[in-house]
Amino acid sequence: MKDGKKLILVADDELEIRDILKLLLTGESYSVLLAEDGQAAVNQMSPEIDLYILDVNMPRLSGIMAAAEIRKQYETPIVFLTAYSSESDKVMGFSVGADDYIVKPFSNAELLMRIRAILRRSTGFSVSAASQTPKNQLTFQDLILDLDSQSVLKGETVISLTYTEFKILELLVTHKKKIYSLDNIYQSIWEDGAVGDSAIMVHIKNIRKKLGDNSRNPVYIKTAWGRGYYID
Repeated sequence: MKDGKKLILVADDELEIRDILKLLLTGESYSVLLAEDGQAAVNQMSPEIDLYILDVNMPRLSGIMAAAEIRKQYETPIVFLTAYSSESDKVMGFSVGADDYIVKPFSNAELLMRIRAILRRSTGFSVSAASQTPKNQLTFQDLILDLDSQSVLKGETVISLTYTEFKILELLVTHKKKIYSLDNIYQSIWEDGAVGDSAIMVHIKNIRKKLGDNSRNPVYIKTAWGRGYYID
């Protein structure tokens, strides 16, 4: 946070878009950093930043490549701005760790709603009291999910997940044996609006890879073919 405010970095090669977003976000009491392309965004990345808003098509370094660089160091929420709305484009973004996609042209109300939802989800988790340990942790097999730091400990190794990946894992661990369809997952995580079945599958694939899970014979997240995913 900066001066007690959430700090958002906006990267877009269009000056008009940057100016509009700065005016809109500062009007909502957010602090804003601006970058004219993906490389400038990477140069400014910092643990103080609470959210990155990246245009997909930018010179020097695209939003996709910038997100990949940011993900090497930080799990801060990333939102893509794009002129493309196909599911394949969204899957590409989610595969590098993005948390949401906003298609241009967008309404100011929709953008602010998405930002508030993302920041709310990334700073707090609602888990039933019965599921919490005294240290606000969830345990499953050799995994420890720390709900305060949003981190996963596997043995002595800290597993770095994006907050969306963490939220999906937390959802499944909290409701063991319950099968969640793709529709159930994105309604539980995104709260409003679908992001697409393939996008959810990319997140599951990412979680499994980071946990060292074999999709053909998974130990953690299991597949109920034609129905969804679950943890038992």
